[in-house]
Amino acid sequence: MTTLLLAGLAGGLVAGMLAGVFGVGGGIVLVPLLGLLLGLDQHAAQGVTLAVLLLPLGLPAVVSYHRRAPLRLGLVAALVTGFVAGVGGGAQAAAVLPDRPMRLLFVAFLIVVAVTGWRASFATVQRGTRAQGSAWHGLWIGALAGALSGLLGVGGGLVMLPLLTGVVGLDRHEAQGTSLATMLPPVGLPGVLVYARSQGGLPWPLVAALAAGFAAGALAGARVAGRTRAAWLTRAFSIFAGAVAASLAWKAARG
Repeated sequence: MTTLLLAGLAGGLVAGMLAGVFGVGGGIVLVPLLGLLLGLDQHAAQGVTLAVLLLPLGLPAVVSYHRRAPLRLGLVAALVTGFVAGVGGGAQAAAVLPDRPMRLLFVAFLIVVAVTGWRASFATVQRGTRAQGSAWHGLWIGALAGALSGLLGVGGGLVMLPLLTGVVGLDRHEAQGTSLATMLPPVGLPGVLVYARSQGGLPWPLVAALAAGFAAGALAGARVAGRTRAAWLTRAFSIFAGAVAASLAWKAARG
């Protein structure tokens, strides 16, 4: 048990740093880490990840982003509202899907994120600054992010980031801060309750260890992001998402 908790602490630290750098909730790191390194099945990994992300672990990172560019609180509120509305349905769908299709669906999702993010990074360089759209877009963006978060166990930033930049018109740093701010309230609670009921509970000591590590790493990651060009952040994130997809696809192919 001690080894498992230490591994959880280290894994949470890595996930927190990457979440701070890329502006995502951490699910893209935690879900494959729990499956590849700690041996949890896909459903258990997704449930644990959503439970970890219930706590406002990204608050130090959000404060760092806010100092760089003030957040649009109306947009954050709309994203939160939409997310809460969508996450329960996504988790209900995940509860009835077998483990292997769930893992392959997660891989396909990561591939789409990697490809679209890579293309968007070059488009951002070419088009420059865009006018910002209505905060009401946050309702449907949040609902879509919540549904996929419940279904795949990700924090929602993977969905929100490209839409916040492409539809709402935020720059990369603003979008990352907004995404992390959306995950500060316990927006994933409906999904966690579904996962906990379907699995007879969650390993709460592991959840606590992951959360402690995540909180320690998030601020450091946000400070790195603040010193990095937006296009480079997007490309690095795309490469990372593609690498994670390849690792999970290899594991799925091995059975």
